[in-house]
Amino acid sequence: MPGANAIFDPDQFLPLLDAALQGQDQPRDIRSRTVALLTETRNTAMADINAGFAGHPRAARETVRAIAALTDGIVTAIHHVATTHLHPLHSASEGERLAVLAVGGYGRAEMAPASDVDLLFLTPYKITPWAESVVESMLYMLWDLKLKIGHSIRTIDDCLRLGTEDMTIRTSLVEHRHVTGHAPLAQELRDRLWSDLFEKTVPEFIEAKLDERTARHQRQGGQRYVLEPNVKEGKGGLRDLQTLYWIAKYIHRVDRAVELVDLGVFSRDEHLAFWQAEDFLWAVRCHLHLIAGRPVDVLSFDMQVEVARRMGYADTPARRGVEYFMQDYFRHATRVGELTRVFLTELEARHVRNAPFLGRFFRRRRKLKAGFVDQHGRLAIQSEAEFLADPLNMLRLFEEALRTGILIHPDAMRVVAANLHLIDEKVRTDPEAIRIFMDLLLKHGNPERSLRRMNELDVLATFIPEFEPVVAMMQFNVYHHYTVDEHSIQCVAALAEIERGEHPEDLPLSSEIMQDGINRKVLYLAVLLHDIGKGRREDHSILGARLARRIATRFGLAAEDVETVEWLVRNHLLMSDVAQKRDISDPRTLRDFAKAVKTRKRLDLLLVLTVCDIRGVGPGVWNNWKAALLRQLHQETAAALESGMEELNRDRRQNDAKRSLKHLLVAKGWEAKEIRAEIGRHYDNYWPGLPTETQGVFAELLRGLAEDDIRIDLRADHDRDATRAAFVLADHPGIFSRLCGALTLTGANVVDARTYTTRDGYATAVFWVQDAEGHPFAEDRLPRLRQTILRTLKGEIVAQDAFASRDKPKKRTREFKFPTHVTFDNEGSDIYTIIEVDTRDRPGLLYDLTRTLASNHIQIVSAVIATFGAQVVDSFYVKDMFGLKLHSGTKRESLEKKLRKAIADGAKRAEE
Repeated sequence: MPGANAIFDPDQFLPLLDAALQGQDQPRDIRSRTVALLTETRNTAMADINAGFAGHPRAARETVRAIAALTDGIVTAIHHVATTHLHPLHSASEGERLAVLAVGGYGRAEMAPASDVDLLFLTPYKITPWAESVVESMLYMLWDLKLKIGHSIRTIDDCLRLGTEDMTIRTSLVEHRHVTGHAPLAQELRDRLWSDLFEKTVPEFIEAKLDERTARHQRQGGQRYVLEPNVKEGKGGLRDLQTLYWIAKYIHRVDRAVELVDLGVFSRDEHLAFWQAEDFLWAVRCHLHLIAGRPVDVLSFDMQVEVARRMGYADTPARRGVEYFMQDYFRHATRVGELTRVFLTELEARHVRNAPFLGRFFRRRRKLKAGFVDQHGRLAIQSEAEFLADPLNMLRLFEEALRTGILIHPDAMRVVAANLHLIDEKVRTDPEAIRIFMDLLLKHGNPERSLRRMNELDVLATFIPEFEPVVAMMQFNVYHHYTVDEHSIQCVAALAEIERGEHPEDLPLSSEIMQDGINRKVLYLAVLLHDIGKGRREDHSILGARLARRIATRFGLAAEDVETVEWLVRNHLLMSDVAQKRDISDPRTLRDFAKAVKTRKRLDLLLVLTVCDIRGVGPGVWNNWKAALLRQLHQETAAALESGMEELNRDRRQNDAKRSLKHLLVAKGWEAKEIRAEIGRHYDNYWPGLPTETQGVFAELLRGLAEDDIRIDLRADHDRDATRAAFVLADHPGIFSRLCGALTLTGANVVDARTYTTRDGYATAVFWVQDAEGHPFAEDRLPRLRQTILRTLKGEIVAQDAFASRDKPKKRTREFKFPTHVTFDNEGSDIYTIIEVDTRDRPGLLYDLTRTLASNHIQIVSAVIATFGAQVVDSFYVKDMFGLKLHSGTKRESLEKKLRKAIADGAKRAEE
């Protein structure tokens, strides 16, 4: 145990120190001997503390207190050396008294391994030369020990004056603690702080701390479920708990949180949650400091894996250990949020903050239903006994809050949180309870408000137990910005926004579908439940569909509606996958999708669910590219469902495309002979795959093209949120791969590509690319883009060499693991084999894959690239050198091995 070290007991350690310094009479020698001895002692004690922490890696209360106690021992020893060996004072005057106080986190006796040591050197009057010498000698020794010191030298009057003027100084003084030196002086400061400053300024201090808290949360992202949270400053983090402690101490003069139970601020259960959350959060922070060897408070993705490992979280077949760890983290953060709210309510009632009352003057208040009252502008319970007599009142509370727009009083939340056991199987199947819940979803226009509050209080998972496993469940990838439960609520919020008509320009199709009338009950329930199967070994869409059927049946939906909810949850990824991972100009793709969907009603429901699912992933994930793909897929499928599958006939689509191009070229003034030549120079597969406008661009580029010419057309395609890059040049093997390499070297992300060969031997390739932000390249970047592409095509830049440095994975995302999957699909297209490669993304990946295909004589006709954070799915529509599908199993196996080797070699090259 660390306590066994003599440094923790001054009566034992100081005589040892005196003995070690015996015979030293030069100040420099005394200091260096002291520092050497204390360095060794501190290193030994810290090793003991760290070993003890390793034995209970999820609980750090003993650890942070032991580090603070060790620091006390060091400061006491150094003060002893400074006052007895370096600057002994034989007849001290009244003014030559010095107290050394710990302030800030050190004052609370809570220190992580790399925390600062904040000291206040307190003197009765103006500092004397002796006190100045003592402080100077102490600081030099502390710095030599490599401790990070924050210090101030003040009188009691200074403390009171500065504390009055500066809220940061005042806060640090709330947490002062005498470490060594003249104790009566420290006691005098304590007495005067409360009598002369704190007791007179309670409302002001509380307001300042709550404003600070709000500002801090905004800086940290404003969400409890930020996937890389700041353990100290983030929402639900240590600073929130410390804010409670500051305010409690300021008002009640308590030293420990447990004293708040006796004062009636917290119940025993609430204090236990406070205690457990604090213990867990300190453990996380200590691990962060130990891993980094310096103060680090952001739980970044790369840190999460190592902290989880140190805390004993192991991988299972269903989920990674880091995901279990982060789920525990977010659950503690939620509990901290509840405790904070509870405590702040007490303040509203007892002291200052009647904040919400402003709204009462400006808003007509609806009459409250029986059993509820307006208390300080919050929705409160009239009688707890009557409220609990009917468990359905717990749901009615949220309904009333949503109906009236009044915030729920935290006392009411406490009652609900403490009595969740009343929501039993009988309540879950009660038709009135189900009506209330469905009204929360459907009736008031902003269901996310009540869903989020119900989720924070565990009411949602108690009423729908199937939802419980996904509460606070993080998905360890850089694509999903929220935990599964928060993502589900964000999706419901996105649906409500569409229904309120907030996005008619961005989402015209979804807005039109909602306006034209749709089964809202089915859609809202499917959106809420679409990810309910996550985190288990089974495919989450299949398991989720079973769970959704069970819930919809329990909720009393009609048999047809139950079927539709189940179908939507099972297929909630289908439309997104087809739109983003398949060539939707291929008639077979559209035919298969239309067969899976079967009806226009399901198509409309699935489109809106897909839009909400993507928009609920996080900021910046939805863009015009995805919107254009989904609109095109919906439009063509709707036409096929309404007019019959012959709409998707390949010959018919070819003839339509040729007719459209002819009209375009006539409008541009082309001669009939030229038009016939242009239409005749392309093979059949050219016509269905491209928009007429792009075919018009190719016609202009091919016009009068010399054999050794390279022509490029770069322009923004704002409808698709991408830059379209069209190329025509003499065809030769591997040209598609070289174009991929050239584009990717410019920093472009390829999202879609088509390549065709004309009958007279030219390659016509078109790529849609986006910049790093997922938008078209700025006009001023296009000349440089063109120059880099031309240099690469001419061989002046060797793509493979250039990618070696660019492919290096960023430290932050290095820990994401994406197993590589390679699949061959001969059924998804009538004339091509579809090769799908699902793996970790890196800039040179597309070049490596296309080069491997080209070197194996595989013709790539089109490529569709879907990126999900650090993961990518590249789909290639290919033929062999004879223009046939890849029918040979042996050839497919050989090609898969080569593709996997190219991926592995590229990743290895990047790590070197």
